[in-house]
Amino acid sequence: MAVVGELFGDDLVPREPRELAPGAVHVPGWLSAHQQRWLVDRFREWTAGPVPLHSSVVRGHPMSVRTVCLGWHWRPYQYTREAVDVNGNRVLDVPDWMVRLGRSALDAARGPGAGTTYTPDTALANFYDDDATMGMHQDKDERSRAPVVSLSLGDTCRFRFGNTQTRTRPYEDVELRSGDLFVFGGPARLAYHGVMRVFPGTAPADCGLDRGRINITLRETGLS
Repeated sequence: MAVVGELFGDDLVPREPRELAPGAVHVPGWLSAHQQRWLVDRFREWTAGPVPLHSSVVRGHPMSVRTVCLGWHWRPYQYTREAVDVNGNRVLDVPDWMVRLGRSALDAARGPGAGTTYTPDTALANFYDDDATMGMHQDKDERSRAPVVSLSLGDTCRFRFGNTQTRTRPYEDVELRSGDLFVFGGPARLAYHGVMRVFPGTAPADCGLDRGRINITLRETGLS
């Protein structure tokens, strides 16, 4: 006899796009399985490139999340073309297809035409293992306040999206699953947000990632 959860699980309930706050939109299942696998393969290429996957050091402590960057290299709390805190190499460029991806993402979250002028010039690709987390923070090292486009691959995580004034309440927790899109801009651009935990073993079998979570965020830095 089948387990009730297998018959009437969450996967049977449609996951509709939802605005968590003005400017912040969650679009579940935006990426197909094929697109997810393709992006996972690109991530592996990036980590084999000139700058390896690494843990940034914040206030003397290495982050549990490991990162590889494109376009501009991020380290607390600035961007540089070269990964001066890793090996000094220049990071890979942002490919043209990634700009098109960012524009399509904004169209999906905000409506046709919303992404017409969006031109992300950096991407931070973060890898979360079973125990990795990311504390509440603001993405404010960019001069531009264009939206942040976030893509999830692999294991599900508990993502916390808060307010622009404090790391504490009010905030809302939402599950980000493989293939989900999350966009925040406008009045929500500087909202505090973080990843509270990863749920091991929840990655779909066809996403291309056996374990762990990849999060790719696209941004306009406003730098030249």
